[in-house]
Amino acid sequence: MSFKVFQLTLIQSFFTLLMYALGILIFGVALYPCLSWIHYVWVATYSMELAFRWFLLSLAAASAYFIFGFALMITVGIVRVIFRLRLREGEFAVNNPVILKWMITNALFLAVRITFMDFILLTPFSALFYKWMGAKVGHNVQINSQNVADHSLLEIGDNSVIGGNATVICHSFEKNGLHLKKVKIGKNVIIGLNAVVMPGCDIGDYAVIAAGAILPKGTKLEERSVYYGINAKKS
Repeated sequence: MSFKVFQLTLIQSFFTLLMYALGILIFGVALYPCLSWIHYVWVATYSMELAFRWFLLSLAAASAYFIFGFALMITVGIVRVIFRLRLREGEFAVNNPVILKWMITNALFLAVRITFMDFILLTPFSALFYKWMGAKVGHNVQINSQNVADHSLLEIGDNSVIGGNATVICHSFEKNGLHLKKVKIGKNVIIGLNAVVMPGCDIGDYAVIAAGAILPKGTKLEERSVYYGINAKKS
């Protein structure tokens, strides 16, 4: 193994451990109200019959999961604001500090995605969470996918829908590093099941992206049109 490869591996390992440490801190903060609630129920039911006490404790544990989920969302949003983790458009080499900011931002989102995201899809809480993560989200936006990233570079207009398992990203890795470009989704847009929207796309109002369609980087879509297929075409 060359020294350069060893150095890169060492740096990657360091940043991985840094992400783990950040995860421990965030999960620990989010778990605090859950454990406090369970402890309160355990103490408050001390004089009750054991079987009923265990039943109430089971309900407390189940509700604690949802307390954890919402506490995690709030904690992640606060961390993003405190550390000013707002991305900007541009091209960034691997050694650029923006790469670290991008990694941390995605790690924060991943913490919610793998633990609680399924419970907030297609609810007002998903749009609210994306706002906390820096996205500009209009009224009555419906999001049914976990594969929406780079939120501070994302704009979604009123009444738009992102369908199940659709992918919307504002980044790409290329030979010269990380590329970040805004994605703008207009009003009353429908992005279908498993569709893919790449960085730099600008989707006009009332446009429909058919299921499975793939929009290459920088695609500009006309208003009130239907697009389908790979390298999506107007129908």
